[in-house]
Amino acid sequence: MTTLNADTAKSTDLIEWIVTRGLEGAAKEELLDGYCNKLLELGVPLMRFHAAQSALHPVYGGTGFSWYQGRGGESETFEYTEEPSEQWRQSPLFAILNNEVDEIRERLVEQNEANRYPLLNDLRQIGATDYYATGVSFNVPTQSVTGITKEAVDGVLMSWTSNAPEGFRDCDLDLINTALPHLGLALKSASSARISKDLMRVYLGRDAGRRVLSGEIRRGSLQQIDAVMWNFDLEGFTSLSEELPGNEIIDMLNDYLAVAVGVVHDNRGNILKFMGDGLMAMFDVGEIDEDARAALKAVPVLQQRMEALNARREAEGLPVASFTLALHAGEILYGNIGSETRLDFTVIGPAVNQTARIAGMHKSLGQRILISDDVARAAQPCGQNLVSVGRYMLRGVPEPKELFTVYNEAAS
Repeated sequence: MTTLNADTAKSTDLIEWIVTRGLEGAAKEELLDGYCNKLLELGVPLMRFHAAQSALHPVYGGTGFSWYQGRGGESETFEYTEEPSEQWRQSPLFAILNNEVDEIRERLVEQNEANRYPLLNDLRQIGATDYYATGVSFNVPTQSVTGITKEAVDGVLMSWTSNAPEGFRDCDLDLINTALPHLGLALKSASSARISKDLMRVYLGRDAGRRVLSGEIRRGSLQQIDAVMWNFDLEGFTSLSEELPGNEIIDMLNDYLAVAVGVVHDNRGNILKFMGDGLMAMFDVGEIDEDARAALKAVPVLQQRMEALNARREAEGLPVASFTLALHAGEILYGNIGSETRLDFTVIGPAVNQTARIAGMHKSLGQRILISDDVARAAQPCGQNLVSVGRYMLRGVPEPKELFTVYNEAAS
């Protein structure tokens, strides 16, 4: 009876800890690292813990977390692949994922021959004596005509490894399994929060995504700010799109937009939206002079990276494109516009319109980069050699605007 009460107390302690950390919004890495240390505290002889989970992300398709006693935890990501790697195919977790088994228990200390799972041979070489793996599904089984249909695991796969002389005791595995649904729920909560942040950042931009998740979601909620606008556009892309196959056009567009996005992000700017073969970005890093200097500092970086991209594409026999860039500074309204059922977090205002007007002057002035006098004044002193290309009346603007370009002596 004393042992039973002690085991119940351990389960209660572990479950309460997991629920508390889950309600506190602990990140996945923090949650799992604390969970492993908690198991040690409760007397579970844990040498290694591993968790694998699918991901909803444009770059990688899965995440992993490995913890070793005395070393702590470490996360990793797995890129999308057409076919699973041979190493993954031969792993115990892959067998569980494909519904071959619900769980795997291997007492490594009792084995004299090589294990059918290569990973377990490697673990035995570093002192492992016992291995247990199972999964927690986030899917609800569906009812079919023939009964319950078991779906593939859309959740988290986990394994526990011991280096104790006799491995895990029955009470250790009972403790792990009793708390497992609670751990799965906490991980699902943490993963949902991470997915929301990732997708908001990817689809809305870093700043807009953060604002939406923080509660700026009401239609008409707009903030007036001073910022520098970037209007980037590819030249000659329309004619190329009529000549090239669709997949080549998409690859080409992604190549160039990836460069532009990288430059903006590297200089603390935010992408607002993609517009066909171009994009609109905003620099709002501090006061307007800081915004202007950050936006101008990014210009030569963009030139260099675009030249490097074109050189690479030409060497590979791929079509190339040039670009235009317009910069303007002023007050903008930044926030939610649209309908009650479809909102866009964007920018509006005269400064946005004037940036578009300046972008329309590239061809007539024969200049790839055009900068308004508002940006030029705000940026002083700056390290760019700005040269005036004249004063012009822009459509819808009551007074003439002086426009500048960047003079690159080395390229002249």
